[in-house]
Amino acid sequence: MHILCDISHPAHVHFFRNAIDTWRTRGHKVTIAARDKDITLTLLDEYGYEYECLSQMRRGLIGLGLELLEHEGRLYKQSWRNPPDVFLEIGGTFIVHAAKLLRRPAIVFYDTEHAFVSNTITYPFASAVCTPACYQGDIGPKHVRYEGYHELAYLHPNWFKPNPEVLTEIGLKPDEPLFVTRFVGWEASHDVAQKGFSLAGKIKLVRALERYGRVIITSEADLPAELQPYQMRIAASKIHHLLAFATLYIGESATMASESVVLGTPAIFVSPVGRGYTDEQENEYDMCYTISDKEEEKAIAKALELVQCQNLKTEWAEKRRQLLAKKIDVTTWMVDFVEEFVEAH
Repeated sequence: MHILCDISHPAHVHFFRNAIDTWRTRGHKVTIAARDKDITLTLLDEYGYEYECLSQMRRGLIGLGLELLEHEGRLYKQSWRNPPDVFLEIGGTFIVHAAKLLRRPAIVFYDTEHAFVSNTITYPFASAVCTPACYQGDIGPKHVRYEGYHELAYLHPNWFKPNPEVLTEIGLKPDEPLFVTRFVGWEASHDVAQKGFSLAGKIKLVRALERYGRVIITSEADLPAELQPYQMRIAASKIHHLLAFATLYIGESATMASESVVLGTPAIFVSPVGRGYTDEQENEYDMCYTISDKEEEKAIAKALELVQCQNLKTEWAEKRRQLLAKKIDVTTWMVDFVEEFVEAH
């Protein structure tokens, strides 16, 4: 079987990595197409994958529209002589139309309900849309739900073991407080007209947390001079080890909030819009807290409340145990699902 994975975001490298390795071990051919966004290509290089970059991220709705045409055109040109048996992508916008023209199935994995524009031009052309069971909304007969989160494709205990040596690289011991923050660029199609922390709020957050321990920032956007000393300076592929040992995560990335949760780290997600999975992680497991960007003072206060709790990580370790007992190893499920889907179609 020939599988094409289109990877358009850094988190998608992590999502597909173990599945790609497993499919190749089973004798399947896997081709990787990519988009130059943030550290996507850096991660692919760090993991040693060969790929073809089909486009570079553009800004604004017009820029994103032009990039879509460029990426789809190159994908079709790359694939028409020897079409893969199946196209795979998170979000799916770059693959579904080329797959339809080539009469090949396109399996879309997604978890973001409010991406109205991209979902509208993607879902009708997909062969299957796979989402976490907590996805808010019904996509119809092609909708496949599974009991997990994207992040459990690479952070499930079957695939990931935190390495304390990463702490040594940044001069910390495992028992020293560590706070990880994430600021996004707000340039994705589903981020239009949205925002997170103000600049003053970012600085106030870091100043408040550094009284209790080490603060590390990972940011899509350029940081002002005041915050540059806090920027993460280790390999991008090692961020999950830091999250596993962190005392707290607070930031504008829903993905990183969910990553923290499945690793047993308290998470505060600052955004004007929640997600089905972060809502579940808050309402059912009390491990993540979504707070509006209009209430950044509340977010900072919640962070300070949590960091002063005794036995915080011990409590979250027990919550994580309960969460994992109800969730699946998403990679193992995905590998089997794709194989069975292609065989049936």
